[in-house]
Amino acid sequence: MPRLIVYILFNLIFSNLVFAADKNSNYTCRWDNKNKIPCIEVISLTPNSSNFSKSGINKTIITKKQIEESGAVDLIDVLESVPDINITQSGPKGQQASMFMRGTGSNHTLVMINGIPINDQSTTQGLHDFGVDFIQTVQQIEIYPGSSATHFGTNAIGGAVNIILTGDYKDTFFVTTDNSANYELSGNKTYVYDESSLNIKVGSVKNSTVSARGNSKDEKDALENYSTNINYEKFLNENLRIYKTTYIRQTKAEYDNSNSNQIGYEGDNKMGSIQFGLENLTETKKNNYKFYYNIYDREYDELGTIDTYKSEVFGFKYDLSKIINSKLSYGLGSEYKYDWGYFNNRGSYTASTKGHSDNLAIHGNLGWNIFENSNISLFGRSDVHKQTKRNNTYKVNLEQKFNKFNLGFSYMNGLRNPTLYEMFGTDNFGYSGNKDLNPEKSNTYEIYSKISFNENLNLSLRAFRANIQNNIEYLNNKYQNDSDNIDLNQSGFSNQVNLKFKNSNINFFSSFLSSEKENGADQLRRPEKNYGINFSKIINSNFFGNLNLNLKYNHYGKHFDTHSSNFSTIEMDSTDLVDLKISKKLNNGDFFIKITNALNESYQRPHGYNHEGRIFKFGINY
Repeated sequence: MPRLIVYILFNLIFSNLVFAADKNSNYTCRWDNKNKIPCIEVISLTPNSSNFSKSGINKTIITKKQIEESGAVDLIDVLESVPDINITQSGPKGQQASMFMRGTGSNHTLVMINGIPINDQSTTQGLHDFGVDFIQTVQQIEIYPGSSATHFGTNAIGGAVNIILTGDYKDTFFVTTDNSANYELSGNKTYVYDESSLNIKVGSVKNSTVSARGNSKDEKDALENYSTNINYEKFLNENLRIYKTTYIRQTKAEYDNSNSNQIGYEGDNKMGSIQFGLENLTETKKNNYKFYYNIYDREYDELGTIDTYKSEVFGFKYDLSKIINSKLSYGLGSEYKYDWGYFNNRGSYTASTKGHSDNLAIHGNLGWNIFENSNISLFGRSDVHKQTKRNNTYKVNLEQKFNKFNLGFSYMNGLRNPTLYEMFGTDNFGYSGNKDLNPEKSNTYEIYSKISFNENLNLSLRAFRANIQNNIEYLNNKYQNDSDNIDLNQSGFSNQVNLKFKNSNINFFSSFLSSEKENGADQLRRPEKNYGINFSKIINSNFFGNLNLNLKYNHYGKHFDTHSSNFSTIEMDSTDLVDLKISKKLNNGDFFIKITNALNESYQRPHGYNHEGRIFKFGINY
């Protein structure tokens, strides 16, 4: 099947194309004076960075334009085409999903909204459920592969994902449906005044296609999602502004208890976040103060038995970034975070926790342009946690730029503090929390390069080697730090090739990964190889005029998994998934047809959980 895909792509690509500057697909920022729409691009400054230290930060940005072109519905649709990321979801959209970044655990990725951590503190291991997040109100997504503790703190051993909700000034209305009457709706309205703006976004998704377990044609597990995002900003003068973001999301999804026990199970996942900030920006200095409050309220109905999960987080962040001269920059900052969490399982397995913790951090960085094309970046952060006390993290980056390529090297370490359940939880099998746990820690070495052959062709390469120490394990009815001095090891290589033609863009990506347990065996659900293609092309048709084609192909490699019934270790076959979208612009509307899983691949990931087959969708983005 991959050979067939490659053959089709090459026929599409080289049918009538020559190398040229791409003037059609590149976004150009221009003022729209008629509608008073400011020309604004979202440029998010990474915490604990400054002008000459930011070049060594591994950061991938997925813009609003790219999200719209891909036809993505949820966060998983966006992230699955990023090298170094593997995702498993326990059924169709809305079901629980875990992400393994660079082969680390599902609780080793920090998730943020506008730079604010949102990992739910009422989960047993502090992992984020990617299955409940949808992109109708999202403006941009940033991915930070690799340990990012010096920038974001705990949980970012594998990396971090930052969801940007601000910066959208274009009024839009979007609707799509399919042959099963499922739909996606979203609306965006912005009111611009002399010194302020108010942006309101709403979104809704309904989906019901297959059964999560058993035969895929059994009763369909339905999903309903609602989200609202309100952004306000006011400029007090040309350098000083205040801003506020409010985000509310509810996801209700049916799920199955087993192959034969499928009726009467539903999860109701509510989440809210409020952020308030003050920013002072000049040519040489940026000060940013931000207060935030997050809340989760989750309930799971299992045949009338209700399991409840609740958590609250409030905190404060301060970041300073300053340019000293043409060679030096530095940054300073601090962050305080208070976590409270509670949950109670009331079924045949009973477990509960209730507790709190806090963390105070200070951080700083120095960027030195030592020679004209040579940068040295130093980062440091010190976290003082209520239970684990003081833990320090560091990062060093060296980068040399040559005529057509750069070469860089990084060392960084990271940590994950124990969760509230690991410290304070109980269950009916005799487990009692362990307040003496130490944080998990990691070390990562990276080497990278980007080669620009010309304005139409560039290549990015990155290799890493990492290990995790003091990993927290469940042994003898207790969570304990592993004491055998054997690390969990990860290593890998990823690359991307970007090509521009006259009316098309092509992005080839691949990643090769080794993630080992302490005994040297492969970690489950981490394929050794993934690769794919993102392809966009303007097709000139005499009958329809210009049509925009977007094609996404993902190969998810063979890997080991746990059998859903007998719990043995089994090998899972690879999957080849193709999504195709064709759109036509008429006046202010983009009309489109999209086919997801165009090859109608039948697969389970993880084992025992069904995924959607081929689906035809059509809609308009006005």
